[in-house]
Amino acid sequence: MAIYIELLVFAYIVDIASSGTIFRAQDADDDNEVSSYDFPFVTRSMWHARPPKEKNPLQTPVPYVVIHHSYSPPACYDAVTCRQAMRSMQNFHMDSRGWWDIGYNFAVGSDGAAYEGRGWTVLGAHALHFNNVSIGICLIGDWSYLVPPSNQLKSAKALINVGVELGFIKSDYKLIGHRQVRETECPGDALFNEIQTWDHWSSFPASYKDLDKIDLTGSQNKS
Repeated sequence: MAIYIELLVFAYIVDIASSGTIFRAQDADDDNEVSSYDFPFVTRSMWHARPPKEKNPLQTPVPYVVIHHSYSPPACYDAVTCRQAMRSMQNFHMDSRGWWDIGYNFAVGSDGAAYEGRGWTVLGAHALHFNNVSIGICLIGDWSYLVPPSNQLKSAKALINVGVELGFIKSDYKLIGHRQVRETECPGDALFNEIQTWDHWSSFPASYKDLDKIDLTGSQNKS
């Protein structure tokens, strides 16, 4: 009987996450006190995240949002595979790279749901030398040649807006791609071209070579 009830609950959650229905998630076990969103949102406990080995606080509000793609795992289009993708990334980051947790603060799947990674208040491990001034958002998939589905892009933008509304991201934040602060092809050519059309995209820093012109608060040096 217990197994049957659990399956019913799981089916209900999957249906909500895949339908785009307003979903308000609150989990007393999670560090983020408020988890109220007008788009599908999946907490750490819902995708069965492992507990972090350690964690450091992130000083908020941050002045930057860094957009990534996962490259691998590939794009996921339903709740089951997206949750598997989150666990896969966390296992890789913790077991292969030796990090304390999944590197990203959040991820967004092609199912249109946002997935809690380290969250708003924990220092990420997604952009070396830039983690302490940014929130890192990964769009799950390889977006080198194709632009992510519209629902994935919409939820990523909505997630950023929530971060601003809740005071975790500065209202005058700068949006950049991972390649602008690290020698990498991330977030893929197609996605990088796409985010250049978004509000708040900044051409500075142009590459990791500009990092010495930015202080720890994210402001440009005046020298």
